[in-house]
Amino acid sequence: MSNIKVIVATHKNFPMPENKKIYLPILVGAYKNYKEGMSFQRDDQGENISKKNPNYNELTAIYWAWKNLNDVDYIGLVHYRRLFSSKIKNKPITEKEIKSLFNNNDLILPKKRKYYIETNYSHYIHAHKKEPLDRLRTIICDYYPSYLESFDKVMNRRSAHMFNMFIMKREEFNDYSMFIFGILKRLEEDIDISDFSVQEARVFGYLSELLMDVWIEKNEIKYSEVGWYQLGEKHTIKKYFILFVENLVLENQIHTFNLLTKGLDDYSFIYSKHSLPYPFIIAEHVQIKKKINNCFSIKL
Repeated sequence: MSNIKVIVATHKNFPMPENKKIYLPILVGAYKNYKEGMSFQRDDQGENISKKNPNYNELTAIYWAWKNLNDVDYIGLVHYRRLFSSKIKNKPITEKEIKSLFNNNDLILPKKRKYYIETNYSHYIHAHKKEPLDRLRTIICDYYPSYLESFDKVMNRRSAHMFNMFIMKREEFNDYSMFIFGILKRLEEDIDISDFSVQEARVFGYLSELLMDVWIEKNEIKYSEVGWYQLGEKHTIKKYFILFVENLVLENQIHTFNLLTKGLDDYSFIYSKHSLPYPFIIAEHVQIKKKINNCFSIKL
């Protein structure tokens, strides 16, 4: 193993891992996010899809690496506030640790997120618009039929590797990139997102998180899971929680609460008379907690 690059996707200036040999900060959506004095690699240089960042999220960094990052044997992606963890607490994974993990694996992933109550499919459609996910399955059926069984398996699971975080061998990275960008290009041509909210317009980034496990399942990729930690100041609700709402009267309507503000991770809270006895929500931000308290006059 000779050359490792882990790109760190960011949309703003932020403290980065000190090891510049393996960590490469990349400014996503640089066509609009670049400000004078920023020294990060930009995703709008070379062959790029930077202008799709509002819809593709960190995938614009992955695309840039796929098309422009040469002479690299292992490529990864993490986020400016979310990094793979070293054995040393609150330190990013080291080159030595990465090399060790690749002795018996082709891929490094974050530990799975477990939903327990819901499947990956039901969790997605309770948080986002249903149509794009259903259209994604149709595209896989029509153009990538060998992946359909794996897609259905992943949709019926109750856990998934999220965040589009990974480190993988170059050969696998090329194959993975061809897979996700090929599918998403067809989906982009197939659905109309012109009336989507700013949050929902990030649809291709959301869906790509599920496609990672589909690709792994189909190609039987050997992987190792690693913990992750958050860099910088944390605003985290320490426990995950479930809200059960028993006495809501809902007359022929579905109420959707978007609990997000710019810069937060992506969670939504959706409930309807058809989905009781619960809505189910996992939240990680104090801001979300405050909004729930305001909506329901309860304390979490």
